[in-house]
Amino acid sequence: MHVPESLRDLAGSEAVQFLKKRKTVARIFAGVFSLIIFASLMTDGYMNVSSSPQLHCVLNNNGAACRYAIVAGFLAFLGSLVFLILDTQEPYITGTRLTTVIFLLDFVLSVIWASVWFVGFCFLANQWARSPPHHYLLGSGSARASISFAFFSIPVWVYLAYLALQDLRSDPPVPYKLSLDEGGVIMAVTTLSSSSTTATIIPNSPGHPGSNPPPYSATPKLTHLAIINDN
Repeated sequence: MHVPESLRDLAGSEAVQFLKKRKTVARIFAGVFSLIIFASLMTDGYMNVSSSPQLHCVLNNNGAACRYAIVAGFLAFLGSLVFLILDTQEPYITGTRLTTVIFLLDFVLSVIWASVWFVGFCFLANQWARSPPHHYLLGSGSARASISFAFFSIPVWVYLAYLALQDLRSDPPVPYKLSLDEGGVIMAVTTLSSSSTTATIIPNSPGHPGSNPPPYSATPKLTHLAIINDN
């Protein structure tokens, strides 16, 4: 089967290779799951009964449950988007201190978000189990969707933490750059070492054929003063 040259170029492009990375796929899943949790409770998470126009959270009338899921979903979506942008710049900042900081921050935040969604899943599922059945005409689908995707988000963020830990271990060490003071100290030590080495060189013996006389005496000669008595 003949594949057009344009499709081959597209498959080998940097954008396609970036989208095929494990971290990119996991980051996209994490962002989509967070967006579903956030959007589902924002649209149908608050309902009212026929006898009252006041809106209540469909999760056991507990506004804290809806607020927890909405805020966590929104922040997790923003975090996924920010780190997805940073992943696109990774080839340009490899081997710098900024890369290590980004990998460490990615690992810490991934662990935190995995914990947040674990707590959120338990909290949302508990409140939904306590909700009276058929209390609201709508909103049950949104509640189930938020609970389900909160559960799916846990392994995704754990996997992102694992990938960030792998990046930290494989991150090459940053070459140490000497400051001006440190460079001056090392140059002084090197100069002193070379001077002491030159001073300790022993010239060839004068009796040895082909030997050159030393330009100066290696051992300083002492001048003896004679005291003459006039007696």
